[in-house]
Amino acid sequence: MKRSIFLLIFNFSFLIFNYVSAQCPVQNTAFQNGERLEYKLFFNWKFIWKTAGSATLTTQATTYKGQQAFQSDLITRTSGRIDRWFLMRDTLRSVVTTDIVPLYYRKGSNEGGKLRLNEITYTYSGGQTHTHQYYRNPYGDETHVDNHAAGCAYDMLSMMLHARSYQSSQFTTGQRIPFQFVDNANIRTETLIYRGIREFTTEDEKPVTYRCLVFSYVEKNQRGREKDIVTFYITDDKNHIPVRLDLFLRFGVAKAFLTHASGLRNPQTSIVQRKK
Repeated sequence: MKRSIFLLIFNFSFLIFNYVSAQCPVQNTAFQNGERLEYKLFFNWKFIWKTAGSATLTTQATTYKGQQAFQSDLITRTSGRIDRWFLMRDTLRSVVTTDIVPLYYRKGSNEGGKLRLNEITYTYSGGQTHTHQYYRNPYGDETHVDNHAAGCAYDMLSMMLHARSYQSSQFTTGQRIPFQFVDNANIRTETLIYRGIREFTTEDEKPVTYRCLVFSYVEKNQRGREKDIVTFYITDDKNHIPVRLDLFLRFGVAKAFLTHASGLRNPQTSIVQRKK
């Protein structure tokens, strides 16, 4: 199944599932209006790592249908030789309440010259999440689908925003964290696995070493065996910034590394070492 490079973002037991599902509104302690995160994308081709493009994630305060909210925009672009091999221009937008309940999602993409548009509108009643999805494929065909699910459901961006409020004390290494994901006109249960705390050092001119919480998003193959789809590193501090993502593709491995962060809400206490 094809994924955006930033999937984010982000079934130990039935009790755990109910616990996570009950967390629809959560206190936002991680981000604020004006946050900006910049990334470089890399792709491994025949044992050689090549620069593939860039991504920018911004968050700002907004008003959605009369209520205060946050709007996050993720823009990813391939560049250089990668454009000639597989051009990608993706723009994702997620609008959530101030306590991180999804309200709206939009993804417009040009991937390999094929234009697609996907929109999701969320409403809530009777303890359920109701979604209306609109999808336009590269041939101009349009689809409208209505779904509902008990508890919470998330798109790519809102799940990452929600996960940034997780605390390491909530999990034990190897714990499975189910969540309901809205994609391809369906709402289905997906799984994150908490891998524990690890250190990650950037590879730029002034490397920074971060202490990170590591999660893997997994899927089962046709034989029923689980494989990692995305592994992501989130700083072990109140910001919970995604600083590294490893995406395992059928034709190689892609990575994204944080290169710049501004407008952060909290001090970066997860920095173990910084080269000046």
